[in-house]
Amino acid sequence: MAVQGVQILSNVVPEAQARILTDDALKFLATLHRTFESTRQSLLKARESVQKQLDNGGRLEFPPETADIRAEHSWVCAPPAPGLEDRRVEITGPTDRKMVVNALNSGAKTFMADFEDATSPTFANLVTGQFNLYDAVRRQIDFDTGGKQYKLSPNPAVLIVRPRGWHLDEPRVNVDNTPVSGSIFDFALYFFHNARELVKRGSGPYFYLPKMEHYKEARLWNDIFTFSQSYIKIPQGTIRGTVLIETLPAAFHMEEILFELREHSSGLNCGRWDYIFSFIKRRRADLNAVLPDRVDVTMEVAFMDAYVRKLIQTCHRRKVAAMGGMSAQIPIKDNLQAHEVAMGKVRADKLREVKNGHDGTWIAHPFLNTIAMEVFDQYMPGPNQYHVRREDVNVVPADLVNPNVPGKITSGGVYANASAALAYMAAWLGGNGCIPLNHLMEDAATAEIARVQLWQWVKAGARTKDTGDIISKEYISKVIDHAAKELESQKGFWKREDIPLVVRYLKDQVTREWPGEFLTSDLMDELARRDGVHVKWLKSVL
Repeated sequence: MAVQGVQILSNVVPEAQARILTDDALKFLATLHRTFESTRQSLLKARESVQKQLDNGGRLEFPPETADIRAEHSWVCAPPAPGLEDRRVEITGPTDRKMVVNALNSGAKTFMADFEDATSPTFANLVTGQFNLYDAVRRQIDFDTGGKQYKLSPNPAVLIVRPRGWHLDEPRVNVDNTPVSGSIFDFALYFFHNARELVKRGSGPYFYLPKMEHYKEARLWNDIFTFSQSYIKIPQGTIRGTVLIETLPAAFHMEEILFELREHSSGLNCGRWDYIFSFIKRRRADLNAVLPDRVDVTMEVAFMDAYVRKLIQTCHRRKVAAMGGMSAQIPIKDNLQAHEVAMGKVRADKLREVKNGHDGTWIAHPFLNTIAMEVFDQYMPGPNQYHVRREDVNVVPADLVNPNVPGKITSGGVYANASAALAYMAAWLGGNGCIPLNHLMEDAATAEIARVQLWQWVKAGARTKDTGDIISKEYISKVIDHAAKELESQKGFWKREDIPLVVRYLKDQVTREWPGEFLTSDLMDELARRDGVHVKWLKSVL
């Protein structure tokens, strides 16, 4: 029986679709859409207003209307939920079946199954990903490569799911002739099918919440959590959400975000790569905020260090986890010396995090679990470091927007950005949202930094330090063409026929007055077309 007002505009593997897109699940999805979509749209409009103010010389400040929340020291968030007491190492990755099994078996404390930056949101990826998590929750997931079988271990990692951000639509599913929110789609299907089962097994429905820019966006999530728990009749506070602070505006709202979610909060995370992307994007009109090569924008530079210290202080004041960032390194099997250098970087990164006071960290590959676990075991003998209050920290707004970053813009940095952006976007169009590039596991965040840096350097008329070239539109165009030819000659996670499409998109981006907000939003309609969606509101940027 069809659900009134709901249209599914694409089809995937019948078994997965039948299991996940049930009438009852779609009724829940439609109810969430009808209840909360207008609020989501108003919050997205508010983001545009903030950007206009910044473009006109405005400054980000801690919200004056919530000063009393920041000043009040008595409120704290909920205690850790079952399975989230110790999160010293979390592994992240997409939701394909092999990845889910390997990540849950990795030895990490938790696995963040990612429908966002590590997943290309083809309809098949989204629905089969939900199918895989359904089986994982019930401990019935396995995987056969044709010669090797993967089965779930007796003590798998605790599952946390990251839905897409508020900015993304899901164009393959309409409610009342309007695309549903990608966030609500991902949340609703996972929650509806698995919440009761998770509670029965001693865990709960846990989420990572990405790319928020204002505490009212956290309020929307909290309202959805409250509504959803009532809808399926489970106790309030069962859901827990960890918010990624990965946008510049959100760094000014950390305390308020925790306050809005306090009954459902599991803390905050340093989403470091997207944070750099947001720093460039939100300060796009400020020619004093031009950053050097992305390899020079480390966690030690002023604005990144300030944001980390502020996050740890805020979380520990409110008794929740302050999670560290991603180590994207992967094993280098054919070069022992390079492998040791890479693993040394991982060890140094985790040592910096645990000594700063973080309660856990992220890895992208199971091999890194031992390194990260050893560092945190040595320096964090308890389950967390909530007692590390960081009362020495006094971060002011100027610290969070400090553009002084030692480093330089080089011809190699320009080429590296063009190559990474093209490779990732072509792979994304082909259904791969997480790919190895130059011995790093890269997701959408790297491509976003690369894209907006190229735009920023053209906008600023920057000059390469090593060759003295002015980074003009013509210069960038030649670099993009060179990078494209290199990709066409290589084997990778991309199809050659997609390279001209992403070349056209990237060249258009660097010549615009302002870059697109998100490449994933810009390219989403192309995925919808490939999924067979043909409706009048689809537009093309390719």
